[in-house]
Amino acid sequence: MKVVLLAESFLPHMNGVTHSLLQALRHLERRGHEALVIAPRSGPIDEPLFGARTVLLPSMPLPSYPDVRVTLASVPRLASVIRDFGADVMHLASPFVLGWRGLAAAEAVGIPTIAVYQTDIPSYAERYGVPGAAPALTRHLGRLHRRATLTLAPSSSALDRLGGLGVDSLRLWRRGVDTERFAPSRRSEAWRRDVAPGGEVVVGYVGRLAAEKQVEDLRAIADLDGTRLVIIGDGPSRPALERMLPAARFTGFLGGDALAEAMASIDVFVHPGESETFCQTIQEALASGVPVVATGRGGPLDLVQNSVNGWLYRPGDLEELRERVRDLTGDDAKRRAFGVEARRAVAGRGWDRLGDELIGHYGEARRLHSAGRSAVRPVEHPARPKAAATPVAASEWAQDGGAASVPTAAPRWRRYVAVGDSLTEGLCDTSRMPEGEFRGWADRLAMLLALSSPAERVDYANLAVRSRKVADVVDRQVPIAAALDADLVTVLVGGNDLVGRRADARRLADRLGSGIKALRATGCDVLVVTAFMPRRPAARLFEARFAAFNTRLREVAHEHGAMLLDVDAHPELVERPRWSEDRVHLNAAGHRGLAYAAARVLGVPDAVELGALELAMHDADESPAQELGDLEWLRRHAVPWALRRLAGRTAGDGRSPKREAITPVAVQARQNTRSRRGPVSR
Repeated sequence: MKVVLLAESFLPHMNGVTHSLLQALRHLERRGHEALVIAPRSGPIDEPLFGARTVLLPSMPLPSYPDVRVTLASVPRLASVIRDFGADVMHLASPFVLGWRGLAAAEAVGIPTIAVYQTDIPSYAERYGVPGAAPALTRHLGRLHRRATLTLAPSSSALDRLGGLGVDSLRLWRRGVDTERFAPSRRSEAWRRDVAPGGEVVVGYVGRLAAEKQVEDLRAIADLDGTRLVIIGDGPSRPALERMLPAARFTGFLGGDALAEAMASIDVFVHPGESETFCQTIQEALASGVPVVATGRGGPLDLVQNSVNGWLYRPGDLEELRERVRDLTGDDAKRRAFGVEARRAVAGRGWDRLGDELIGHYGEARRLHSAGRSAVRPVEHPARPKAAATPVAASEWAQDGGAASVPTAAPRWRRYVAVGDSLTEGLCDTSRMPEGEFRGWADRLAMLLALSSPAERVDYANLAVRSRKVADVVDRQVPIAAALDADLVTVLVGGNDLVGRRADARRLADRLGSGIKALRATGCDVLVVTAFMPRRPAARLFEARFAAFNTRLREVAHEHGAMLLDVDAHPELVERPRWSEDRVHLNAAGHRGLAYAAARVLGVPDAVELGALELAMHDADESPAQELGDLEWLRRHAVPWALRRLAGRTAGDGRSPKREAITPVAVQARQNTRSRRGPVSR
């Protein structure tokens, strides 16, 4: 097979795109295929190209980022190169400007295209001070990937991003890692003495020093006692960062064995970038047996498991970043345990396997092109197998690279029971409901499960009651759920306990864990949702309790093989517009977002489309309520709550569950709704 690989950037500039391209060239040579690289010319190339030919085009650097080159090659010129080579398929590496022309050239020649999504260009624009360009760049990104025969995305967050832009010909293709080069055995005490002569715990960052990496956020950890911050890499932001972080050690660019030695010699790896579609350096840190602290957005969601091989912190929350790093730098035993799990997490991710997957995608693109684009099928995240052994965040169902290339079946849960407090009862979600009744995220999730299985009945019970606490759920609701023969139970509770006096967060999580264990013993699946609060100044009083509760809850979920929706890793779920006027319950938009996130964790096929349909059926005319002023809020909500507390009463006294019996979910007017609003598409 003859493969043209077209890249927006190439050697001598080394980045994630170039690294992946070199690995692809190496594997193509090993498997006996021919390769041609088309890329901007930006300097002498000293790296081996594994037998590949090159066509290097004239280019010019971006004024603010000289390592990025702009090439304005014409479509006829590119088509002539492709035709002369006799290419069978074109690989577009992180396409945008040159990639758009390459795509048109491939169409002119009549060969299929594989677009490999690696760079979130619109987010980069925002970081470089041109946020107004982001919408237009996003539209272009969607048009380009919809036009390609296939698009390969490196992470589940990237699949979601592109799916939201209407790209349906998606496949998951992760990145490989050299587990021989990046290994714990590379740890060097001599290197450590050089960078931390006082024996400090070494906290390290590896990557480009550029605006999109947000390296300046490391100022939050630069002064942690007993630590030394080491920054490995180079880029346009280095002079400013050296002024900002005078105590840090800057090594400059490292590659090959020197990088592997440095990576293994770090004690804690930190990556603050929020625009990563994958983040290869995190994977290299894990392979080196180094625990990771990273932002809970984008590619890191697939790589870092909270309380297993590292920590994810809320994007932009530098206080939490500091506390997560402090947690690991201050506990040698935890670092060692996380390091063992880090290495285990990347087992089987060698480049040989990923290279064979890539060649398989080339073959699929050729078959689809021969059959016509109508043959392309959309791909969702694989559904989670029943009673899986470990909890996984919403982004992790598709980690098996092979599984992402086949369509998924609908989940097989037929008896769903929700347990919890007012959040699961659905308070303040009044969308299309009679006066005094509420929907809520669990009702919405039940609807999504039913919509995903139109040929089979889904039964549902909701045992949640407002004001209930962990003990109520464990002692009363869990036994009822088991007696109802549930095959899926969702658990969200703890907030009412944690805002009480002298709450022991870890003990509460352990108590809830006993209920989760009891449910799992019946053979049913359990989805645990971490506790959360509105982000308001008053909530800071309880932040430490919620953090401790959720930390232990993640461990409990892992111990008992429960699924986990970690709200801390998805801060968009609890943004201010998602709260109702009482400031303590979600509004309809908040409940809807939580339901869709839960559906993704469960692997519900076509969750995006089903969510749009559910929105049409129930929330089409919904308009957001205006926020109450402080005095009116006190009168309507705070004072009545305080009076109940003084009287020793709660809002849930004397109340029964709204759906105590398990009954079929009614899915009415499905077709009528579709025809009124038009087809639901990605």
